[in-house]
Amino acid sequence: MHRRSVEDRVVDTINISLLVIIALVTMYPFYYLIIISFNNGLDTSLGGIYFWPRDFTLANYTKFLSDPKWLLAFGVSALRTVIGALVTILFTCLTAYGLSYRNLVFQKGYFTFFIVAMYTSGGLIPYYVVLRSLGLLNTFMVYIVPGAVTIFFLIIAVSFFREIPAELEESARIDGASDLTIFFRMIVPISKPLIAAMGLFVGVGQWNSWMDSAYFVNKDSLRTLTYRMMEVINQGMIPTDLASAERAAAVAGVTTFSIQVTAMVIAVVPILLVYPFLQKYFVQGIMIGSVKG
Repeated sequence: MHRRSVEDRVVDTINISLLVIIALVTMYPFYYLIIISFNNGLDTSLGGIYFWPRDFTLANYTKFLSDPKWLLAFGVSALRTVIGALVTILFTCLTAYGLSYRNLVFQKGYFTFFIVAMYTSGGLIPYYVVLRSLGLLNTFMVYIVPGAVTIFFLIIAVSFFREIPAELEESARIDGASDLTIFFRMIVPISKPLIAAMGLFVGVGQWNSWMDSAYFVNKDSLRTLTYRMMEVINQGMIPTDLASAERAAAVAGVTTFSIQVTAMVIAVVPILLVYPFLQKYFVQGIMIGSVKG
């Protein structure tokens, strides 16, 4: 058995120590948000809380869950995340599957079009005009339609589909399968790493997006959770039915800051719950196109 030298042990100790420090520095801010969300808001304003709640309470979560605006915003964010991710994955993969054919007519022209569209933009005002002409303003579809095809993942998907052996499609066509049948019954099942990576990135982007809710939506019923968080941070007030934030704090020990922190924790939890199930495919997905066989 090979014995490890002193230099190897020193290097390992340094690496482990650095990784532990980096992990603590990275994880502690979120841990701090968690303990603050379970602490009395008035007590939190006094400071001195570092490792555990000093005055444990569920009032912050009770206040959050009892406010219909926060609950509605959470529902809108969850709905746009699920639908937006599914629509983006479907249309991006369908487009990429068509572009992956090497004998496709005008293939270079299509790729040129997508590359130019990826690196250039008309700006916010022309984009707003386009959305208005399409009738997407103040509708839920303004969250879905503009991102139906993501060019970055389109290019990655084209590279992925081109690595699939052509013999699979040829054998299916001999059996009379159509292009859609081949795509949904053969291509999609073997594209789980691609779909998982795409779904995670697109889903997180949809969940964290707030600018489209601020610029293109005026209806309160369509506001997202992240927009509500930005609203509270910018306006310095809690969107409740009480007369003022001071009254809410006096009654239940809930402050503007404690509600902000609670909203942040609730916004992060769904991503943390989904990620472990996608991690296996996600690690494979991010390596797509990096190594050629």
